[in-house]
Amino acid sequence: MNEKPSRLKIPPVFLNSAGIICSLGAGLQSVQNNLFSDDPESSYLKQSPEYSTDRHLPLGLIKDPLAAVPIADEDTRNNRVLTTALTPLLPEIEVYRTRFGPHRIAVVIGTSTSGISDGEKALSYHCQHNEFNNNYSYSKQEISSPSRYVAQWLGLRGPVFSVSSACTSGAKALTSAARLLQLRVCDVVIAGGVDTLCHMTVQGFSSLSIISESICNPFSKNRNGMNIGEGAGLFILTREPGPVCLAGFGETSDAYHISAPHPEGKGAKRAMRQALQQANMTPEMVNYINFHGTATEHNDKMEALAVHRVFGADIACSSTKPLTGHTLAAAGAIEAVFCWLALQRDDGKLPPHHWDGQADPELPELTGIATEKINGKLTTAMSNSFAFGGNNTSLLLSRE
Repeated sequence: MNEKPSRLKIPPVFLNSAGIICSLGAGLQSVQNNLFSDDPESSYLKQSPEYSTDRHLPLGLIKDPLAAVPIADEDTRNNRVLTTALTPLLPEIEVYRTRFGPHRIAVVIGTSTSGISDGEKALSYHCQHNEFNNNYSYSKQEISSPSRYVAQWLGLRGPVFSVSSACTSGAKALTSAARLLQLRVCDVVIAGGVDTLCHMTVQGFSSLSIISESICNPFSKNRNGMNIGEGAGLFILTREPGPVCLAGFGETSDAYHISAPHPEGKGAKRAMRQALQQANMTPEMVNYINFHGTATEHNDKMEALAVHRVFGADIACSSTKPLTGHTLAAAGAIEAVFCWLALQRDDGKLPPHHWDGQADPELPELTGIATEKINGKLTTAMSNSFAFGGNNTSLLLSRE
């Protein structure tokens, strides 16, 4: 009798530890205190003229001191931010390094700016002096710089690569890490995203007329654009049980427009459904969604349509970008850290949604938006990231 071949069992992947820095602070405790505060600051975004020539813009600036980069050739502000986020995880990484060996630890970092801000300063110096400053090297602004730097710094010999898919980069770094672990290519992955502010991104988004001169107002009828921020979010992922499981993920591409998402959110909807299918979950099993929620006209419209079609009107949901700004390639990883923190709370408190409360009547009704807490413990959360070109990633995290 011929037996039906059994389906290959995909091992679960766990988000064991996290590191973070953004406008909310440096380190898990500081970020958690500010994210879930009962008495928050009026805004964590600061008005600044630093990256725009003709106006002050609200920016998600890092205010904490940054750690030094121990490798001179890789010293960029982007890598200093990355080093600051990663430093609290070093003792745990060393335990894994001793246990598995450096060849079994991978590094996957999402970025879109890398060392471009340092390149901008070098070009400015060249315009004044007709030569580059002594410490300038083009390799610093290569997309590979963050992952290459971490592997060299920590003496790791597993797979090392960067992901650069604009605003989904940090989330896609986590899905790439999950695949490496599920395929048993390695035993541990350091993965996440990092991006820092520079003139190119701020002025580039300004040229698209989607930058707001006030704090962004996601899903409001009065929304008028996004804010830009900076930061890093990192995880140590393994197959060994940890506090939070990366239960499923979905990745799609609209192939609709070079910058705009599909107006009906078709790709976003497919990504969310893929994540649910991979996790063997129904929409009713998800307690909370962290929106991409940029407060731009087209993103909020398509995301509201997609979420409403998959989850209905009542799902608890929020966008945290009024707190951090849009941290671009780091956004998916930073917001995954927010979900990771919320899943380990016992009070059901959720990442907040700061807005004027004026829902856009042109959007599907989302009655669960700005829900402050749920009854009981948060057990399952989805984090959405959507990028230029209709690149969509949904992460589904569950509490163990």
